[in-house]
Amino acid sequence: MSYGPPQGPPPGQYGGHAPPPGPPPGQGYGQGYNYGYPQGPPPQQGPGGYQQFGSPAPPQHGNWAAPPGPPPGQYGGPPPPGQGNWGPPPPQGPPPGQYNQQYGGAPPFAPPAQPSPGYIPGAAAQGDASRDADALRAAMKGFGTDESALIRILSKPDPLQMALLRNTYNQRHRRDLEKDIKSETSKYFRDTLVALVQGPLMHDVHSVHEAIKGLGTKESVLNDVLLGRSNADMRAIKQAYQQTFRHTLEADVKGDLSLKTERLFDMVMSATRNEESTPVIPHELEHDCSELHRAMDGRVGTDQIAVCSILAKRSDGQLRAIAHHWQQKYHSSLEKVIESEFSGHMRDALVLMVRRATDRAMSDAVQLEDAMAGAGTKDVLLVQRVVRVHWDRMHLDQVKRAYAHRYQRDLIKRVKGEIHFDKYYEGVLVACLS
Repeated sequence: MSYGPPQGPPPGQYGGHAPPPGPPPGQGYGQGYNYGYPQGPPPQQGPGGYQQFGSPAPPQHGNWAAPPGPPPGQYGGPPPPGQGNWGPPPPQGPPPGQYNQQYGGAPPFAPPAQPSPGYIPGAAAQGDASRDADALRAAMKGFGTDESALIRILSKPDPLQMALLRNTYNQRHRRDLEKDIKSETSKYFRDTLVALVQGPLMHDVHSVHEAIKGLGTKESVLNDVLLGRSNADMRAIKQAYQQTFRHTLEADVKGDLSLKTERLFDMVMSATRNEESTPVIPHELEHDCSELHRAMDGRVGTDQIAVCSILAKRSDGQLRAIAHHWQQKYHSSLEKVIESEFSGHMRDALVLMVRRATDRAMSDAVQLEDAMAGAGTKDVLLVQRVVRVHWDRMHLDQVKRAYAHRYQRDLIKRVKGEIHFDKYYEGVLVACLS
């Protein structure tokens, strides 16, 4: 789907390499919906020639000089030809029927995906962030705090640029930026700035820990962080969690979930999903749909573990194919069948897995609205969800278009109307979404 011409991303302030634009939408099951970028955004450059999201690399000048691009296959560069969705399509594997995952056949070669930007510990953009680091210190030094400066500086960096800015501040001023933010700000304004400073990986790690410590579990946070992740990102989250809290993510999550939901999250956290480069094989697709139908046949009860196993192990592309084939074969929505056969946390988790695989932009748009709908604002979820979508500016634009398509209103205006009582909290969320 395409909804109007793309709007260019906001002017960038930083150099370093922005994430490369996604591949052009293709045909078949391996593609989701597209809300306004039929061929990727047009090349644009921000003030001073710094690269913006989706733009070709700028000449090296200004305070944030863009580093030379790494060779194909290394972090930050394009995957080698034939990997993932970039370049020539991956090998399609053996003909249907020769490979059957259910019965132990050898899977076709599927190159693993690289971690998302911000999910490699220690990775940072190259350049000079001293000017912004000094401006941050000036905004918090002495009597009073310049909240507007904090919003302006911290809402724009991408994950690698934020790592550089954080490292520069800590080393140059011999302080801890996260601790300074916590001491100088309060409430949800503070929480949003801290989430930005932490970067996507550590924000995920701390969000999960907050969700499972103490009495009760915030299931929505666990769903947000852990479901639908690539194997590479899931491994990064588990490793960073263990290094930070000195025990495993699996053990902590296990103690907070009911038995069958615990089994689902064990499968999810094992980081053994099929990679996105794994082909969709018709024979396997038919088998998965038939197995799901058998497992959710109301006449014999629901085989929850069988459903969990299929949805947790298949790639997003394969899950899109399953949902499409299910609709054609049974003339019903897979999502609605799951909603009718499951309840509670298990239902919410499985539905989110299908939604994210089928149309991630629309899924994120719905989750943002869910955090604001009804009596009172679910501020913890709203902060986390806004910060997560803001890290990828092209995806953010898709989310805003999907939101407008579904709810017939502007996402930023919706957020402003929901939290107008706190101008700094409102200001930082709007800046992240702009």
